[in-house]
Amino acid sequence: LSMCSKLCYAIGGAPNQVAGSAASFFLQIYLLDIAHITPFHASLVLFIGKASGAVTDPIAGFFISKSRWTKIGRFMPWVLACTPFTIVSYFLMWYLPPFVSGRVAWYLTFHCLFQALTTLFQVPYSALTMFLSTDQKDRDSATAYRMTMEVLGTLIGAALQGQIVASAHISPHCTVNPSVNTTDSWHDTPSIPDPSDPLSHQVIYMIAAGVIAGVYLLGIVVLFLGVKERDDPYALNSDRAIPFCKGLALTMKHGPYVKLTASFLLISTAVQLEQGNFVLFCTHAAGLRNHFQYLVVTILVSAAVSVPFWQKFLQRFGKKCAACGISWMIPFAVMLVTIPNLILAYFVAFVSGLSIAASLLLPWSMLPDVVDNFRLQNPHGKGHETIFYSSYVFFTKMSAGIGLGVSAAGLEFTGYKPGICRQSDDVILTLKLLIGAVPAILILLGLFILLFYPITEESRKETKLALEELR
Repeated sequence: LSMCSKLCYAIGGAPNQVAGSAASFFLQIYLLDIAHITPFHASLVLFIGKASGAVTDPIAGFFISKSRWTKIGRFMPWVLACTPFTIVSYFLMWYLPPFVSGRVAWYLTFHCLFQALTTLFQVPYSALTMFLSTDQKDRDSATAYRMTMEVLGTLIGAALQGQIVASAHISPHCTVNPSVNTTDSWHDTPSIPDPSDPLSHQVIYMIAAGVIAGVYLLGIVVLFLGVKERDDPYALNSDRAIPFCKGLALTMKHGPYVKLTASFLLISTAVQLEQGNFVLFCTHAAGLRNHFQYLVVTILVSAAVSVPFWQKFLQRFGKKCAACGISWMIPFAVMLVTIPNLILAYFVAFVSGLSIAASLLLPWSMLPDVVDNFRLQNPHGKGHETIFYSSYVFFTKMSAGIGLGVSAAGLEFTGYKPGICRQSDDVILTLKLLIGAVPAILILLGLFILLFYPITEESRKETKLALEELR
């Protein structure tokens, strides 16, 4: 693969991450503090939205596996067709409707649509990795390019959204030191500026949504013009496509896939909890209301620049060994929760970025190895790639939806009140648990399961030789 092809492929995946990052970091606080939806209803929007995206994964996998080859490929038409609808649904997800009673239904509808449409993009786009090259090193390199650009996309999304909407969450009277002014009026003062202001919250969030929609269009054009999809380079002409249901059953019985999915299901849930609650934690629990956007950028810059390091690391020491880097965020997150210091917060953000980069790169780098291993055991079937990728995304989205839904419900239970400067001690404790203890437990459990993942560097080489002989 040429560097240009890898780069164009990587750029194509960035817009999805730009939009997803903005939603991950800011949608919960937007629903709570701008749209004034209760934490319970916000938890429903977050969970059902993620669940709708997860449910769409196997459905998308089924229809994509039935797709016929066209002049532009088998996966590319799906990517192009869903993009305009994705942009519209994303834009409306950040619109503040003039009515109040139906706002929950509004956000639920467009969040579900957005999640479902991004699935129709993500499944064919990620499965396209298997149809760029037959060489493992080429695929690993393309995956590293893709992860670097996706982390940069995550950075761009969070930075754009954070810088544009920061004024909606910063209010001068909320920066008063509570130890100096502990009156009840400080606790109960809304942090929402006058909506009659020409740059009201609605306008600010719509500007951010419009900018990110423009990034979407640019990325898709680059992908379409710069990437050429190959017909199945692995299968013989006589091979028949595996029926979707049969392929799904075989996938769920494939040991390496089950262990990989179970491990990163827990790890990705931990990362989603960190993303979904970080801005709330900085705003309400750590006294870093004026710094959250810079801390988010620090996390993502660290993640973006460290992806090439992790790619070199896993090439030299192996993919399972590189997983140890995911655990680095645990002690530092616990330190931030117990010692909410500004300098420490930036250091924690930097280390967390290193860990997040490893957690993003590894599963997508290991999944092609699992697909190759499955092909070696089922040499006369084809079309199973979309089954692996769609079911993997299904499980990770479902787990993330459950995690975010439970966290928002926990805030509701402990008495979170939208739009006030200081939350109760119970809410602050809940935010500390969601940032520190809960992700730490999930990451440790995920890494423990990964110890039993059977594909080693030696077995990868053996699989590569065996597939070359078959071809």
